[in-house]
Amino acid sequence: MKIKNTLSVIAATAVLVSCNSDTKAPGAAADSTKTNTVMENHTPGSFGYDAQFLQQKDSGLIVLKSTDGASQVIVSPRYQAKVFTSTADGLLGKSFGWVNYKAFEGPEDAHMNAYGGEDRLWLGPEGGVFSLYFKPGTKMEFTNWKTPAPIDTEPWTLDGADAASVSMSKVMNLQNYTGTALQLKAVRQVSLIGATAIASDLGLSLSSGVKSVAFKTVNSITNSGTTAWDEKTGAPCMWNLDMFMPSEACTIVIPYQDNATGKVATTDYFGEIAKDRIRYSNGLLYFKADGKSRGKLGIPPARVKDVAGSYDAIGNVLTIVKYDIDPAGKYLNQEWRTDRAPFSGDAMNAYNDGPLADGKQMGPFYEIESVSPAAFLKPGATQTHKHSVYHFTGDKAALNAIAQKVLGVSADDIEKVFGK
Repeated sequence: MKIKNTLSVIAATAVLVSCNSDTKAPGAAADSTKTNTVMENHTPGSFGYDAQFLQQKDSGLIVLKSTDGASQVIVSPRYQAKVFTSTADGLLGKSFGWVNYKAFEGPEDAHMNAYGGEDRLWLGPEGGVFSLYFKPGTKMEFTNWKTPAPIDTEPWTLDGADAASVSMSKVMNLQNYTGTALQLKAVRQVSLIGATAIASDLGLSLSSGVKSVAFKTVNSITNSGTTAWDEKTGAPCMWNLDMFMPSEACTIVIPYQDNATGKVATTDYFGEIAKDRIRYSNGLLYFKADGKSRGKLGIPPARVKDVAGSYDAIGNVLTIVKYDIDPAGKYLNQEWRTDRAPFSGDAMNAYNDGPLADGKQMGPFYEIESVSPAAFLKPGATQTHKHSVYHFTGDKAALNAIAQKVLGVSADDIEKVFGK
């Protein structure tokens, strides 16, 4: 990636960008007059609406965009290097990422500040004997669960950027449930993927009737301490989570290895997923993504493939997610318990949001997630995890062809899985 020492090139090409530091803490309220202006200028659900809303909260937003301005991606170093959202059709186009407007009002939440974001980088494991979310000796229950501040509330350093990419970093000092101190540096590069590269990445020929936007994240962590991370001390992993807008006719599609042995998926992270919300057919797992029933699943390393996706038949949006996998890698178990083997975890996950027992709900949204194997790193060593997101909308026949090529099933057939 070409790194610039200044942001002048972005100012000439981005819709929203500022080189000035913003002294407001995350969660601080914006001026009410400006907020009203946002509501008047753009329709909720549009990229322009989210872009102006987010600019109120972060004057240092970076917007990567294509030459014609149709494909745009919002990145925020201040909000933990998140990709907040993207569009394939400029300011008036659909905003593909989920933004949690309420979370910006504050005060900060004691457990997790869910600002949203089409792609964020977390570190794992969440639970288990090497958890980064529970202090040593505490019971693994919600009262004691806390997302580490460097991936929850603290800003990241903007290291450089050009018109189509940005690099950010964060130095972290963490402690896992075993008591091991983890000193690390995380680096995250986000790059816009152009139409030619999209076609090359996915082995496609894009028709003129399809609009698209895509971005690649290259995430890395370096052991900056003096002690090696191993199976005794524990090791972190990288964890990309994509939050998208659900609909009544949105379905997640996860291809899996049909000729492998063992379970296809873990389906009881938050209680067993209802049978009418999940289907298996010819090496494909279908998961309803309507934002109405909370459930999470995971695919183990022996079954995982390097691609997943979703199709929203109401919005006519096909989403593809590609990521690194290592079938021989040791993946961390992230369940909130300590009686499971620590390296028996899943290599990718999907989540559908829904109401809690008390009726409250964070979203609605749904997630497609990928994780890296445990980072067994000696001091000074680095591990990298790549994760890319592609959105397509437009001509239905063309979307059918893309879905068939990449996921192994047409958009029309995805739409029929759960019916009306």
